[in-house]
Amino acid sequence: MANEKELSPKQREELFKTLKTRFEKNMSRHEGLEWNKVQAKLEANTIKLWSLNEMEQTGGEPDVVGYNKNTDEYIFYDCSAESPKGRRSLCYDRAALDSRKEYKPADSALDMAASIGIELLTEEEYRELHKFGKFDSKTSSWVKTPADIRKLGGAVFCDFRYGTVFLYHNGAESYYAARGFRGSLRV
Repeated sequence: MANEKELSPKQREELFKTLKTRFEKNMSRHEGLEWNKVQAKLEANTIKLWSLNEMEQTGGEPDVVGYNKNTDEYIFYDCSAESPKGRRSLCYDRAALDSRKEYKPADSALDMAASIGIELLTEEEYRELHKFGKFDSKTSSWVKTPADIRKLGGAVFCDFRYGTVFLYHNGAESYYAARGFRGSLRV
């Protein structure tokens, strides 16, 4: 039985083509990095490649935004203009989802991120993303919520309005058609 978290040769080829095209089109996101080295790392890690494919399939448009020399990892963020379409209308986490008595969303941001194999962006990472462009001018994205806020029932999200990144709060059980989440992946 084939591993369900492994791409077919055709899927791999299509994903590499998409990622390479995006990489070359947006060199300002990863100055000094070479696509061949990124691809070699991805070819050596089929699970991470599967996660990138899931990011792509849910509308995230992942791209390399950095490289950590200490860990020898390339850092990918969702770089879609708006919060990924396939990851919207989600409450924050499983506890929030379980607390809803009716009108439950299909999933939670943290559960979906875990199933894809990615992490929600932190507030700092979200702000860092905006060095590369304007994102979430019509949508918003859940970000990793500090434990003390989550313990009190809240969760935080960000968006970009009036030329500024804003951080807001909401009940973790809330969900909206225009709120999703952005992820990061280290390869």
